[in-house]
Amino acid sequence: MSGAGPVGGTWRPSVEERGALAGRWWQWALSAPEEQCPVKDTTGEHAAWGQPDDLWFLAGTYGGRVVRRCAIPSDRPVFFPVLNMQHDRAYSRVPRSLPVAEATASLNGVPLPLQEFSAPFRTGQTQRYAWGVWGRIEPLAPGQYVLEIKGRSTNGFWVDTTYHLESGRA
Repeated sequence: MSGAGPVGGTWRPSVEERGALAGRWWQWALSAPEEQCPVKDTTGEHAAWGQPDDLWFLAGTYGGRVVRRCAIPSDRPVFFPVLNMQHDRAYSRVPRSLPVAEATASLNGVPLPLQEFSAPFRTGQTQRYAWGVWGRIEPLAPGQYVLEIKGRSTNGFWVDTTYHLESGRA
């Protein structure tokens, strides 16, 4: 594995950037056809589905353990959830969240900065709220990487995701 990509540092997105990133991630995740849904994918086969041109989204899971392998472009930052949820304002007029017991992510064994936040976003005419513990990785130099994501809420929900990433030229 190469360790040539940037890791660590402080990631402090503005309130506008938080909402934009979380909203874009949820729009991406919610728009995937059932048979190509990156969140349901257990291998990484559908990781490239519907990716935007300016960054790369990695999917979360619906819980449990999953190992995925995928290629990512070396010229884009990566944005991913550790734990997350969303709901529309008809469900609650205030952002809902999970009680976090654990939230970690590491790239090739080096801990990554994470940020917990809630943010409003829209899908069509529907106002929604996103909550999550999110991570971002700056563009990675070409090479192989292992991203390990672990999260656990106090209510028993947990995720343990390993991504084997191959960063290459777009």
